Amino acid sequence: MLAGHFTTALLAKQKFPKGTLIYFLILSQLQDLLWFLFHYLGLETTKPSDAFDATLSNMAVDMLYSHDLLPLLFWLAIVFLIGKLIFKSTKIGIVSMVLISVHFVLDFFSGHMHHVFGADTAEAGLGLYAASPYLAILIEAIFSAGALWYFFNEEAKNGVIRTSTNRLAIIAVFGYGIIFMLLIATRSFRELLHIPEFDLGFNTNMPTLIFTYGAMLYCLNYFVSKTKNTLITKS
Repeated sequence: MLAGHFTTALLAKQKFPKGTLIYFLILSQLQDLLWFLFHYLGLETTKPSDAFDATLSNMAVDMLYSHDLLPLLFWLAIVFLIGKLIFKSTKIGIVSMVLISVHFVLDFFSGHMHHVFGADTAEAGLGLYAASPYLAILIEAIFSAGALWYFFNEEAKNGVIRTSTNRLAIIAVFGYGIIFMLLIATRSFRELLHIPEFDLGFNTNMPTLIFTYGAMLYCLNYFVSKTKNTLITKS
């Protein structure tokens, strides 16, 4: 799951304002950010290597350290300590753990296959990106839409003011994530756009993913933070 994870950060910031939005956004995608790191360390190599050949259904990676169930326990302990130390709040530490746990749950239903610890152990996911990518995207779209509806509805109840343009910008960021996945669900950009084989040295898959995640994170942090008024005083 890509866009759906980011919605959990918005809800966390809404319910626990002591934490910062950028912190929650990073945590919501922490396992994927670790995946990028471990890819370059040679621990979770992702194929195909060429971004133009990649699809959701043919992307292959054993996310042993970033996403499997046993390492998850380690990451839970780490983020609890980080949240508690940075914000001097046990509550934020617990919320940090919840975000990491929810990432795993969402990936179970809409994401790559994960395991208990390694490909030879029990499966911990449906693996819909490979088995049924369009169903995986539908699940993510429904979850994202529901989470955004709840987020905006709660803001309205709490007197938070947003312009229509700002709301559309936030929705567009999530829409981009869904559309991007739809485009490459089963057909690569090379097939779609009839791109010939070539190697410029930077058309590799991982930098493309990192750019996508980074752009979405930046845009959400920018647009979500821009409220016209933070609160209306109720009489």
